[in-house]
Amino acid sequence: MIKHLKMSNVGPASKMELEFGKRLNLLTGDNGLGKSFLLDIAWWALTRKWPAELNTKLTAGKKALPNSDGEAAISFSFTSKSKEESYESSFLRKEQSWTGRPGRPANPGLVLYAMSDGSFAVWDPNRNYWLTREGVDVQERVPAYVFSQKEVWDGLQDESGGWLCNGLIRDWAGWQKERGTPFKQLKQVLEVLSPSAKEKLEPGALTRISLDDVRDIPTIRMPYQQDVPVVHASSGMRRIIALAYFLVWAWEEHKQAAKQLGEKATHQITFLIDEIESHLHPSWQRTIVPALLSVMEKLTRTAEVQLITATHSPLIMASVEPLYDESQDAWFDLDFERKKVILRRRDFEKHGDVETWLVSEAFDLKSSRPLEYEHLVEEASALLAKNEPSRKQIEAMNDRLVQALGPRDEFLFRWRAICDKKGWLG
Repeated sequence: MIKHLKMSNVGPASKMELEFGKRLNLLTGDNGLGKSFLLDIAWWALTRKWPAELNTKLTAGKKALPNSDGEAAISFSFTSKSKEESYESSFLRKEQSWTGRPGRPANPGLVLYAMSDGSFAVWDPNRNYWLTREGVDVQERVPAYVFSQKEVWDGLQDESGGWLCNGLIRDWAGWQKERGTPFKQLKQVLEVLSPSAKEKLEPGALTRISLDDVRDIPTIRMPYQQDVPVVHASSGMRRIIALAYFLVWAWEEHKQAAKQLGEKATHQITFLIDEIESHLHPSWQRTIVPALLSVMEKLTRTAEVQLITATHSPLIMASVEPLYDESQDAWFDLDFERKKVILRRRDFEKHGDVETWLVSEAFDLKSSRPLEYEHLVEEASALLAKNEPSRKQIEAMNDRLVQALGPRDEFLFRWRAICDKKGWLG
């Protein structure tokens, strides 16, 4: 699990530093301020490989580069299999690479990364770690499993054409036919990740969708009792379906590899997920973080899980209020101030509702109203501040407010109360 991360002259800010919580970490901030960048750096710190370096089909996960002339450095620490490890890395401009400690790196446990574009990456200590041959450490295994969005569904091959992963469609169909542990776990994960008890995600019957495609295609049974092929499901459902498969596949393969090697399953997992709310309906956004923490706990049972996620959603922030624990969780917020990107670890204050989160430090909006109505309220507030506005001005503004704002709008109540008190509205 990653504990500390510090960067200088790399990324959108001259310096950034984070002390992560051991369980849940939230990253907020406007587009382009560095949330995805921080997740990429965290993945690299734990695995020492950039996702796009291992799979050129990816549009994200590229190598981080210095943002100006001069030295660039990344330092980090994490808990390894046996102790805490610390690293310092600098950028070598001639080699266009980041330095690393010679020899085999420390073992950070299982590391999972779900990127915003639907790509996934897995670093497994039993399948991607270096080997020791005749006392010498060598990296003969695949450095990590990195899937493009398409490869998550259709499978991942190595350079020689061998299959590293069958993909969601083939694995799900195979698991369903076998009715073994992976399929049971998949069903459980889908149920926990469902938006509500009334709208459970559950597998339907296998089907075929084309004369030219001989694969058995998994289906999802919809609330209206139709089995819809997973490839025809909505974007939100495909996002959750892919997450469910990714978690089950990574953990099952890790356990199988541990068994073959005569090792125990890892006792720690770091799960990075970008834009956790991507494609999800608000009802799903309210449950996804608690559900993922619950799923990881049920899947692994004995392993500690650290979740680091970036979000733009006030619903996500509101949803974690009941479970947020300052002793093991952290919230980091990126802001743009005086033409500079600033990263802060903020105190997590409960706001109780989504509207209040919108105007909090996480999202910095003046109100939750449409921009035009926000300007209208500002105009009306300025009119109230005048000593003696004309009745014509007041009546015209009142008509505009009544047309624009809902009858229960808090400002409309205050507007009317002030106008009645001062006798401006007859």
